[in-house]
Amino acid sequence: MDDNPAGRPQRGMSFPPPESADADGLLAIGGDLSVPRLLEAYRRGIFPWYEEGGPILWWSPDPRLVLDPSEFRASRSLRAVVRKGTFAVRFNTAFAAVIRACAEMERAGQDGTWITADVQSAYTALHRLGHAHSVEAWFGDELAGGLYGVMLGRCFFGESMFARRTDASKVALAALVERMKALEVGLIDCQVTTPHLLGLGAKEVPRAEFLRRLDEALRHPTPSFG
Repeated sequence: MDDNPAGRPQRGMSFPPPESADADGLLAIGGDLSVPRLLEAYRRGIFPWYEEGGPILWWSPDPRLVLDPSEFRASRSLRAVVRKGTFAVRFNTAFAAVIRACAEMERAGQDGTWITADVQSAYTALHRLGHAHSVEAWFGDELAGGLYGVMLGRCFFGESMFARRTDASKVALAALVERMKALEVGLIDCQVTTPHLLGLGAKEVPRAEFLRRLDEALRHPTPSFG
């Protein structure tokens, strides 16, 4: 267990100002995935994303994709799946299995995964300390889909999602949205833009606006995810 579980910044943990990122959003290279460094990064609106075998890359893109829970758009078919109870939704019962499934998921245009063994270990450590969470869609005894991310203050930082059955990941996202509404969490960080998330109500905002909203969200204590 990390000897600084609250994630307080330590010497050598600082990052450059997010505004100094290059045009692609790359801000810094190197460091590690320790709990304090990851938490400091998220508090600054920065996240790691890199290829296996390469150095750790830290990003702060502009624009930033965010989802306001009140603006989530569920299709008619998704609402029907939710009403039917096709999938049972659970929270934080299989975090390691969710992050492993996200790593194993084949994605169009991607060769391999950024969710390396080191990443899985780092975020599992965050989960043990209550900072990272999973939302799972179960089909009987099968883990059919889900997502994981980090929550600090009134912001949820979405990291990755997967589906082994149609609509399973969307059901998990819909459940996350409802949980965030109940906890008065008004900001879900989706990090980078995808047509899939845009279709569900996510929108691009300037980095400055995202950082302003993040700062406001972090003024509140982190609620219990449940």
